[in-house]
Amino acid sequence: MSRIGRKPINIPAGVNVKVDGNVITVKGAKATLTQKIHPNMTVTVDGDVIHVTRPNDEKENRSLHGLTRSLIQNMVIGVTDGFKKELDVNGVGYRVQKQGKNLVMNLGFSHQVTVSEIEGITIECPTANKIVISGPDKQKVGQFAAEVREKRPPEPYKGKGIKYVDEHIRRKEGKAGKGAKK
Repeated sequence: MSRIGRKPINIPAGVNVKVDGNVITVKGAKATLTQKIHPNMTVTVDGDVIHVTRPNDEKENRSLHGLTRSLIQNMVIGVTDGFKKELDVNGVGYRVQKQGKNLVMNLGFSHQVTVSEIEGITIECPTANKIVISGPDKQKVGQFAAEVREKRPPEPYKGKGIKYVDEHIRRKEGKAGKGAKK
């Protein structure tokens, strides 16, 4: 059995889970999320616990078992607590600010880079070099954070660019660091 797939999912108070065929709807204080799951997986709700089972031990079903359970767990966490990604902006003259529903970034280009909020995602700029992206859907938050980071990924020489807070940039030596040959 899949170690992750066989673990039950506890439903916290204030969260409503509805299973309709192979469509699962999780409704909580922050949002309502809907996910279509693979028809081979069986999801049952017993009181305040969700169980995910698979029909047999074929390779595809074993792969889908843990995945399905993780997706449902992320939905439950998302509607109660939500998810967030924090980004740092490093570089001389690099800064970010929020204007209405847009994130305006000065990233060393000749123009400002503007990114608009999408549905279900909120952007905050607590300081001029920090971006906080939050929302109930883990996949949307991660994808949006990756798209913002893609506007100016960190470079390995000086570390300038947009990076995740917990990301480590492997630094390289420049040409001058090698030592002159005689």
